[in-house]
Amino acid sequence: MPAEAQVSAQPRDDTRLLGTVVHSAFYVLLAASLLRFVLRHHDSPRLPWVIGLSIGLAVLYVVSEVRASRRVLWFALLVVAWAVLVVLAPSFAWCAVPLLYTGLRILPLRVALALVVGLTALVVYAQLKLAGWADPNLLLAPPAVAALSTALFVGLLRQTERQAALIDDLRATRRELAATERREGILAERQRLAMEIHDTLAQGLSSQRMLLQAADRIWDTDPGQAREHVRGAAAVAEHNLAEARRFVHDLAPTDLAAGSSLAEALRAMAARESGDSLTVRIHIEGTPVRLSAGVEAALLRIAQGALANTREHADATTVTLTLTDLGDRLVLDIADDGKGFDPAAPAVSAARGHGLPAMRARLRQLGGTLTIESTPGDGTVVSAEVPVERP
Repeated sequence: MPAEAQVSAQPRDDTRLLGTVVHSAFYVLLAASLLRFVLRHHDSPRLPWVIGLSIGLAVLYVVSEVRASRRVLWFALLVVAWAVLVVLAPSFAWCAVPLLYTGLRILPLRVALALVVGLTALVVYAQLKLAGWADPNLLLAPPAVAALSTALFVGLLRQTERQAALIDDLRATRRELAATERREGILAERQRLAMEIHDTLAQGLSSQRMLLQAADRIWDTDPGQAREHVRGAAAVAEHNLAEARRFVHDLAPTDLAAGSSLAEALRAMAARESGDSLTVRIHIEGTPVRLSAGVEAALLRIAQGALANTREHADATTVTLTLTDLGDRLVLDIADDGKGFDPAAPAVSAARGHGLPAMRARLRQLGGTLTIESTPGDGTVVSAEVPVERP
């Protein structure tokens, strides 16, 4: 059972238990008072009236609890019947305690307090009538007990109301948190798909376009080379299709799917992306350890995204990928000899699309950092650094 359901069920259980005790007490007091009257006044002419009113009082009490509609009216009839019975037989005054509880429970507070005063006055009258003299204890004890009982009940009622309000707030907060988690999950999935599309499909489409453009330029003069470009575009399309299927299912990139290391995946990517217009080189410094699949996939995606940016924006002829193992961290540098840009320029940053924010988002999830060094006319270096936990 959820915690809020347990909390909300507890007050209902307590109220149900208290109601059972009060109902039982009413019938016990009613029976005891009737028995006392029969034993002491069995020859009284009032006996049939007392017995009839006692039965009517028991019936009215049941009806006032069961009938939700016009409940206040039934309760008023119950109080009137009890008052008549007290006048005929003062010993029935003890039944006022359950009536007091019921009045405080179903009536507005001011009306209930007025009822308490009236019931208490009638109880004092009945007790003094039984005693036959102005006993100070009988005169002061009932008002004191009534005041104490009323204060305790009103305090309990207000505490229950505050608890109910807190439970409502808890439920509302849980609903808001659930809605927020759903929104965050949707946004995270959208961001993941956006990064995957940029780093795989966008790069592949850019490569296909360049290969097809190159094939179109030399189709008449060198058909054999043109067909090589077309076959290369088809190979890129096939690879992109496999990548699309894998990132839809949140799997590792195809270059890592066969158990290849990050260095081997980078070499395969460099060989695939190298062509007439762009040469991709790779250097491995040190002996990089095998990392978790998520870290290696993120670094490979960052390399793909950087290459996509280079093809689209840099007009570069050479890109160099350098993977360096520094012991406590792994650094991937992507350097090109393109036209460069000013990383601090807002207009330029906005024009560069989703690539750089996607790289930063990937590294932020891994606790890493992204550094961009570029100068107009002097190329660009994108450096991704992630911490490494040694076995």
